[in-house]
Amino acid sequence: MSRFMIYGANGYTGRLITREAVRQGLKPVLAGRNRDALDAMAKEFGLTRRLFELSRVAETARNLQDVPLVLNCAGPFSQTCAPMLDSCLAVNAHYLDITGEISVFEHCHSVHVRAKRQRVIVAPGTGFDVVPTDCVAAMLKKTMPDARSLVLGFEAGGGPSPGTAKTGVEGIAAGGRARIKGEIVEVPLAWKTRDFVRDGMNRSAVSIPWGDLYTAWVSTGIPNIETYMTASPKAIQRMRWMRHLRPLLRLSAVQSYLKGRITAKNAGPTEQQRRESASYIWGEVNNARGKGAQLLIRTPNGYDLTASAAVGMVQHVLKHSGEGGYYTPSQLMGADYVLRLPGVRRIG
Repeated sequence: MSRFMIYGANGYTGRLITREAVRQGLKPVLAGRNRDALDAMAKEFGLTRRLFELSRVAETARNLQDVPLVLNCAGPFSQTCAPMLDSCLAVNAHYLDITGEISVFEHCHSVHVRAKRQRVIVAPGTGFDVVPTDCVAAMLKKTMPDARSLVLGFEAGGGPSPGTAKTGVEGIAAGGRARIKGEIVEVPLAWKTRDFVRDGMNRSAVSIPWGDLYTAWVSTGIPNIETYMTASPKAIQRMRWMRHLRPLLRLSAVQSYLKGRITAKNAGPTEQQRRESASYIWGEVNNARGKGAQLLIRTPNGYDLTASAAVGMVQHVLKHSGEGGYYTPSQLMGADYVLRLPGVRRIG
């Protein structure tokens, strides 16, 4: 089988995934809301396209009747996941996306029983959010089965896409998060800082509400999880100052303004920027006796990894759908999945 749908195909990451899917011999149906952009892509890649919004489940479901799987690339997923997932369940189509949003993982997990009964696979987070971090967490859990705490960190070069930047605006308004004693709790923005070591140099990092606070717990059962992103000391200072602006950032008008500015000014990293940049993932676990284990991997630029990881998971589900239900990347593909992707290597 080579047929599936990419919704939001004309977005920055959707285009990269489309190109990778075609390179691997797949023939995705391109879908979204932008007629001109989809027409141009359909002509460029020799594919069909469908034009529809997600405001009505019945209309969306009608467009999915002959589609066995949807890969949702239209972010922010806080707005697109629920209607697309409902439509997929209505027609028994598998649902995948490239989210990194905690609330979206939680929502997808909430339909596990129904999806399992219908033999529908629900697998959000098939890209850089959160394939490499989830796999690192799962590999470390195998190394230390009695781990009680997990720290994950990443450094992503090349800059964000428009969709990632818009999700970041929502994330700042929502505040910080951490998993403590099995529960996700709210903490201040830039709650903690620490250093990670790469090439013998310290890299400063700050805690962020990364999707692994949900997914890594599902994958490993480790009750205490913190997630970090590398950032300069000045950037960390700015994040802490943003705490005072959270009430303002929650306003819908302010959110719309900031997202509009992103659309107008941010085209995402160029092909050269992606080619010349890499990403690094750190993982660290400790048990109750104070023993620990660490892991560091290097991957290509996060957007290039997203394309290869997402298409690989699409291929897997299309060929080996198996038992339905909610899956994290490591549950669906195995803990070492990230190490099987192009350009990924283990450093420590």
